Amino acid sequence: MATDTYAPPGDTVAGLQRKGTIAAVIGLVLAGLGFVLAGAHGLDRFFEAYLVAYTFWMGIALGSMALLMVQHLTGGAWGIVIRRPLEAATGTLPFMAALFIPILLGMGHLYHWTDREVVATDEVIRNKEAYLNVPFFIVRQVVYFLIWTTMGTLLRRWSVEHDRTGDPALLSKLGRLSGGGLVVYGLTVTFAMIDWTMSVNPHWFSTIWGLLYIGGQGLSAMAFAIAVLIMLAQVAPLNRVVSSSHLHDLGKLLFAFLMMWAYLSFSQFLIIWSANLKEEVPHYLMRWEGGWQFVSIFIVVGHFMLPYALLLSRDLKRDGRRLRIIATWIVLTRVVEYYWHVAPEFHAEGLSLSLLDVALPILLGGVFVTLYAMHLGGRPLLPLQDPGLPKALAHHVH
Repeated sequence: MATDTYAPPGDTVAGLQRKGTIAAVIGLVLAGLGFVLAGAHGLDRFFEAYLVAYTFWMGIALGSMALLMVQHLTGGAWGIVIRRPLEAATGTLPFMAALFIPILLGMGHLYHWTDREVVATDEVIRNKEAYLNVPFFIVRQVVYFLIWTTMGTLLRRWSVEHDRTGDPALLSKLGRLSGGGLVVYGLTVTFAMIDWTMSVNPHWFSTIWGLLYIGGQGLSAMAFAIAVLIMLAQVAPLNRVVSSSHLHDLGKLLFAFLMMWAYLSFSQFLIIWSANLKEEVPHYLMRWEGGWQFVSIFIVVGHFMLPYALLLSRDLKRDGRRLRIIATWIVLTRVVEYYWHVAPEFHAEGLSLSLLDVALPILLGGVFVTLYAMHLGGRPLLPLQDPGLPKALAHHVH
């Protein structure tokens, strides 16, 4: 099989990169305008919006790495056709690590446990000071990013080498890395999400918080990969490869991730509500008043019920155009959920939407998509030496 048989369609990938660059420029202009309009609260609003946007886009990169490791462990035609999109997202991790720097610079605006005067007068925070302190926070972030970038780099490097040589020993190495890597991913993401989003309110806690983000990252990554794959499959060479059977498999996996996210979200709500502890219940009470209830309703209806009802359809999951619309919709609604996690902690008085809350997801999204397209280009769109490729290419026969 010729190496260039499934080379990326240059116009399509270049077009994706152009769109990412345009989105980044538009986001930058809107962010500047939003910062000016925010006035004296500009820095606070900037860092709040940046945290939401960064956590969302980093979640796609991390979720893609996790799905890539799952595919190396389990095999299957579904993973063969989206391996390159997953690897492209994983390749952005070193750059995404650099984009975490603004959060470190804005810690004083995001985390009031960094204020020594607050710690001195707040017994709850003082009791958590051994964990919630600036030096240890920074050390933890360095460890997380070193682990993530190392795993992501090895997954891509060994994949490139396998494309070149076809050495089966490399597949064994990828499998071993993926087995242990998924455990490490689960642990590091759990602690990272506690650090990034849960510690915004150090008085509140949830033991399911890490799992909720792990499920959400899988959902975001799967939806994003499906949307990109269907875009690539509109033209040669993937229009000769990706069949309705592939899409059906991916649609079922998207449905499964949606159900898992909903199950974890409802489990957290049910446990907290039934326990009725004063330390936990305010998290939901705050999100059911002052206008936040409309965001809560949108998440239940728009993020879950609508795509759930549509993805029940077998015909929809086999239709690339309609499946791409649903996948894109899920990606967009995921941003709203991240906003719902973080923003109420800064605006307990009621719903407060700033232009920065829209601009920064567009800005970081544009940067992410530009980097993503750069990694997607230059390699065959299918793993040509993978022993599962012939089965994946003939998937429609079954």
